[in-house]
Amino acid sequence: MRHYAPDSPEATARIIALTLLADGAIDLSEIESIKRYRIIENLSLSQRLFDEVVHGFCEDMLVVSHRSHSGQIELDRDTARLLLSDIRNNDLQHKVLRAMLDIVNADTKLSGSEAIVVAEAMKLWDIDLRQVARTDRRSSVRAAHPLAVAA
Repeated sequence: MRHYAPDSPEATARIIALTLLADGAIDLSEIESIKRYRIIENLSLSQRLFDEVVHGFCEDMLVVSHRSHSGQIELDRDTARLLLSDIRNNDLQHKVLRAMLDIVNADTKLSGSEAIVVAEAMKLWDIDLRQVARTDRRSSVRAAHPLAVAA
C-alpha cells in the first residue's frame, strides 16, 4: 500500500475508497450518495485528488489483497485497521465516519464487509453512532444501528 501522511487529504480519500470497495464493487447509489451529501467537498478533497487516490487504491488492492473463492478481492482486517489508523484527528474521524455511513447506507443493504469496515473504524476511533447522528439523516443512522452491536 502507498504511504500517506496521517490526516492528509490522501489518507482521507483512501478511507472513502476503502468504504466504496468494501463490498467488492462501487455501486451507482454510492456514487450518488457521494454527490448528494457532498462528501468530497465536506472532507476538503478535490475531485482530481479523490479520483487519483481511488485509482491508486485499486492498484494497491490488486497487489496486497486476497482473493476469495468467488474471485472477489478482499482486504484483510489488519490492513484495513492500518489504513484507518491514518486518520488520527478526532474531528476528521467523525466526518469520515459520517461519510462512511452515508456510503454504506446508499443502497439500503449493509454487506458483511461494509459492516466490518465501519465497525473497525468505530472501534479504533472510539466513536459511538450517536456521536455522528444528525437529525436530517436519522433513517440512515437507524439503518446502520446494528453496527453498534458488531463493534
